[in-house]
Amino acid sequence: MNARSMTTSPAAAQKSLVMKGMQMSMSARTKARLDLKSPTCIYSLCEALGVVVRFNDINMEGMYDQKPKPRIHVSALRPLARRNFTCAHELGHHLFGHGSTIDELQDEQSKHSNRPPNEVLADAFASFVLMPTLGLREAFTRRGLDPNTASASDIYAVACNFGVGQATLVNHMAYGIDMITPVQRATLGRITPKMIRTELLGETVSEPLTVADQYWNSPTLDAEEGALLLLPTGVVVDTGILMPERDLAKGRLFRTLKPGITRVVIPGTPWATYVRVARRQYIGLARYRHLEDSTDE
Repeated sequence: MNARSMTTSPAAAQKSLVMKGMQMSMSARTKARLDLKSPTCIYSLCEALGVVVRFNDINMEGMYDQKPKPRIHVSALRPLARRNFTCAHELGHHLFGHGSTIDELQDEQSKHSNRPPNEVLADAFASFVLMPTLGLREAFTRRGLDPNTASASDIYAVACNFGVGQATLVNHMAYGIDMITPVQRATLGRITPKMIRTELLGETVSEPLTVADQYWNSPTLDAEEGALLLLPTGVVVDTGILMPERDLAKGRLFRTLKPGITRVVIPGTPWATYVRVARRQYIGLARYRHLEDSTDE
């Protein structure tokens, strides 16, 4: 056997890291007594695993402090879905024993360039813990969709269901689990969230939009003050927290008014979720983000 055959190729090394990330995500879910397919709140998972999460006014993605006790810091300035992924990424650093880390701001494209093994591991863990393969397959099956022919707005609804961004889901399906072809990846990559919001709402808006369709199966929906929610027709809400805006072809549009937690339901059906609204760019411990007057440790 020559030296060349004994050397692991870059592609094989990358695949090995991704597999380790997936395995750790399954271990973390199992330890927290979660199933291996449903959408999960990353902040609740961190708490279950003994890691404190705090939102800070910092110009970076996030940080992980190993000592004196495990703590994750997430930038309150980033979009909500991005914060979820960053928190999951930092939890990956914790579980893999990487020690204290600082993760700088980055775009989606740079995430897939040459990165240190620890960063690949943390990204893989974050992807699989937030977007488990079984859960994604089930999400498309429930909606009667083929991932390779699904529209950008269809993909957007699935991304919202799992608490991640559109590009994050598309890249995971393309590069992480080979669920879509390069052609579909390129097609979806040309469509921005702003374009999807405009298509769904019939106008250009700057506010973030969460789509919770009739197939939504997450027990919670996180949003910030002033955000827009597109919920199924027939849903009953607390208008003190969610203000109805107008009816649309794909549901009813609401605007979040103030921090708080409220249960929304469609009477006579099993459809229900808890909408949890935080102050915009909330600073403080994650566990208090839905309270009007938060208290730190």
